Amino acid sequence: MTKQAIRVLLLEDDANLGLVLQEHLQMQGFEVTLCVNGVEGLEAYSRDRFDLCLVDVMMPKKDGFSFAREVRARDAEIPLIFLTAKSLKEDKVEGFRIGCDDYITKPFSVEELLLRISAVLRRAGTADDRIGPPTMFEIGSYTFDYTRQLLVREGHEVRLTSREAELLNLLCRHMNRTLERDQALREVWADESYFSGRSMDVFISKLRKYLKEDERIEILSVRGRGFRLVVGS
Repeated sequence: MTKQAIRVLLLEDDANLGLVLQEHLQMQGFEVTLCVNGVEGLEAYSRDRFDLCLVDVMMPKKDGFSFAREVRARDAEIPLIFLTAKSLKEDKVEGFRIGCDDYITKPFSVEELLLRISAVLRRAGTADDRIGPPTMFEIGSYTFDYTRQLLVREGHEVRLTSREAELLNLLCRHMNRTLERDQALREVWADESYFSGRSMDVFISKLRKYLKEDERIEILSVRGRGFRLVVGS
């Protein structure tokens, strides 16, 4: 069974930064809803359940402080982290007065953000086993256990090699999105040479063979870029 992902509501009006943060958080196993202003964020908050809000302070239509006040009026417990270009003491005091759990000033690294998120969630009592990248994946009728390097379908098990498991793990983490060749070569082969590239093509063929019993599953070659794991209906 796939563990339940932590659901994050991300409010960021910078489209490029928002997409980058969303992608990095999704790669770490979070389920992320991205909104570009406070009004849109409140609509999403009213519609769905979230475990954490990441809130840019300076946004159009409704700023982050206004958004946070309305959220706090409904829920005193949900963790809030402010993302801001401001470093003024008054702004930080206002944020903590509203009830934010942490405050991170731009520019910041993704690694720092992940550490802050982890700390805030643990203080909020979120289970440790929900933090970090998933290790169990459902791929059509298959279950992939990355930790045990097992691919299972209808009771039949295929034990993968370490490299096969690493590559399939990357494809699963990029499900329905393109896994760039260069990234796969760096993370699995630690080498971007021509020969490593040819080796990766062989491993992709092996994974296709393992998954062929479910016709809904495809590992597509994206010309000039990489590969995409997709599961049809």
